Amino acid sequence: MSEMAGLTRATAPVDALIVKGDRPKTGIVHLGLGNFHRAHFAVYTAKAVAAAGGDWGIFAYSFRSKSLAEALTAQELLYSVIEFAPNTDAVAIPAIHTGAVAGPDMADTVVAEIGKSGTKIISMTVTEAGYSISQKTDSLDLESPDIQSDLAGNSPKTLIGLIVRGLQVRQRDHGSAITVLSCDNLSSNGHRTKQLVNEFINALPADEAEPLRAFVANSVSFPNSMVDRIVPGTEERHIKLAEERLGVHDTSPVPAEPFTMWALEDNFIAGRPAWEHAGVTFTNQVERFEIMKLRLLNGAHSLLAYFGALADCETIPDCRFQPFIEKSLREGFFPEMLPTLEMPDGLTSDEYIAQLFGRWSNTVLGDKTNRVGSDGSVKLPQRITQPVLMRTKAGKSIDFIALTVAAWLACVSPLNGFDPGTQAKAMKDPALARLLEFAAQSNSPAELVTKVFTEGNIFSPDLAKADGFLDLVSEYLEHIPTHGITSAVELAFSRQKL
Repeated sequence: MSEMAGLTRATAPVDALIVKGDRPKTGIVHLGLGNFHRAHFAVYTAKAVAAAGGDWGIFAYSFRSKSLAEALTAQELLYSVIEFAPNTDAVAIPAIHTGAVAGPDMADTVVAEIGKSGTKIISMTVTEAGYSISQKTDSLDLESPDIQSDLAGNSPKTLIGLIVRGLQVRQRDHGSAITVLSCDNLSSNGHRTKQLVNEFINALPADEAEPLRAFVANSVSFPNSMVDRIVPGTEERHIKLAEERLGVHDTSPVPAEPFTMWALEDNFIAGRPAWEHAGVTFTNQVERFEIMKLRLLNGAHSLLAYFGALADCETIPDCRFQPFIEKSLREGFFPEMLPTLEMPDGLTSDEYIAQLFGRWSNTVLGDKTNRVGSDGSVKLPQRITQPVLMRTKAGKSIDFIALTVAAWLACVSPLNGFDPGTQAKAMKDPALARLLEFAAQSNSPAELVTKVFTEGNIFSPDLAKADGFLDLVSEYLEHIPTHGITSAVELAFSRQKL
């Protein structure tokens, strides 16, 4: 037995600890065994089961991280979630997982698990990149080799292929209803997932597609959701702190901020945990919550990371406490974003923005600038596309949105030997090779920007047509290497007309 498995309610300072032996049977298959899932979905579910019971154990699958699945299995699927903030030392141990597997060789096992009648929910946290969306068509990327492999009937490699093959098992074997729950940063993520699932089905041979289409239409629900909690990657210091707080060694603790939010559409065709006991907001305004978070938190996170990296800031609090960045957010970025969204009832933009600055000030958590800035090619399209289109159509300023995009390009695809700094160079991106190739082929910032927006298959083609947008991005991208990011901010303020 592992040290973690020896914890009890009496011996650990924990919240949401379920006594070993009372762990529920599997009711949920979760795709994406990362830190965010373990600090958010798993904690809410453990609290719901502790309060109201039910067979809602989570069988989790990681597409990549075999080492994490193996480490959790060695600890009898126990781990700690450590809250990092100046005024807390809280620890939660959500003993809710019933299995943890990883890697492509386990995909068929996961399909079988989805197919079991006891599974009532398929949930996922795989980031925006995991949905195989083509920016060119705004639909399932049928040209992707992995999607083509999944359509051919091979062991699934993609999220959508895995879900559909699991649904196919259910349709053939027993026809029991199930909910597919996206917990990723996609606008209308439930509707979007349903669209992608149906596009995959429509690409199958007719004898497979027809019964599966009917099953999905009648027996599968796709609720929309908005999830929020800042959860950095685990570092050695977190492992040491977990041991100090718990008195036992945890190889896989999860650091997290105290703040957590989940807004959810109550559309669960086969039942759900009693998440209302864990603080979930059930609402018919999920889309407002989603857009609020995407544009105000996530969009501002991009500005913080790229401006901050160019100013050599190591952590998000370092970025947030730069006066030029705070001014950029309060007087530049937020005034451009706020007119493009409607706040949920009962929550004002002033309250939400004040809360954001408080969260970004968490020096104990110390979220890394390069982590937040990674994967910009899949994050930025979700965050800036509609605001740019809405504001250019109305003839309104988009200077700080454009400067954020320019700062991203300066960080990940620098031109003419420009050194963006250590934080920028540590950022990862699935399109990095393509972006660096574009930079090598370009003789000017304008040429690079044109290539990215017309050949990159990263952003919607509509952005290349948005009045003046590419010109602004190009101008700021030319300014940054010569004059610096603070000067670029001053230029943006001199041009901005709200």
